[in-house]
Amino acid sequence: MAAAGRDVVGEHKHEHKQGNMDSSTRDRVMSSILHNGPSTASELADRLGLTAAAVRRHLSSLVNEGLVDSREKRIFGARGRGRPSRVFFLTDHGRADYYTAYDDLAISALRQLANAAGPSALDAVAKARVDDIEARYRALREERPDEVPAQLLAEALSADGYVATIQPAGAGQQICQHNCPVVEVAKVFPQLCEVETQLFSELLGSHVQRLATIAHGDGVCTTHVPVDVEITRRALSEPSKRPSIRKDHS
Repeated sequence: MAAAGRDVVGEHKHEHKQGNMDSSTRDRVMSSILHNGPSTASELADRLGLTAAAVRRHLSSLVNEGLVDSREKRIFGARGRGRPSRVFFLTDHGRADYYTAYDDLAISALRQLANAAGPSALDAVAKARVDDIEARYRALREERPDEVPAQLLAEALSADGYVATIQPAGAGQQICQHNCPVVEVAKVFPQLCEVETQLFSELLGSHVQRLATIAHGDGVCTTHVPVDVEITRRALSEPSKRPSIRKDHS
């Protein structure tokens, strides 16, 4: 009888331990998607050191709970044969645990401000909100003037909770923000996104284009930063940067 009791206790301990491990792995899967953007099951498995089958099991559970959803992976260029891969991204519900802003309070306060002082007051609030990002970026530029500006901007954004990375793209780069601390507010007040995009353009000295935003339902806020033609022209005009041309005197 005592042995049977020990078996039951041992079984409960094992189930409890297994449940904690599953919860920890689920958190790692969600965190990986947050920090790296929409990902395939294979990419998640490689990143986390898990089997693809284990990752798919957790993804299935997360999808059923409404924390994660999937879509076809976007293909740039010619599409290969076979079924396109599916990428998994966090839903609004899945992102909720990562938000730090007091969304309801902020939305209510901004609505009252707009009613009392007009739309221009919202623009002023939006501009004031990005002041810290600008100050942090300028400090990084002063410390590391030779580093790629877009990379420094991504660092400044990440320090503010945006989990930003840089990805190469045709004729330029893309700044990818995998999290938005104020996404619920930005859904109601798009001025936050507009002022942020304007700041990117001013800091990088280039006309940037916002391709996607989390506030509009996309998995990642994506901003395209084109190659600055003027900077390229100036670089090529310097004697040391010009390509050497050998003349045939024969």
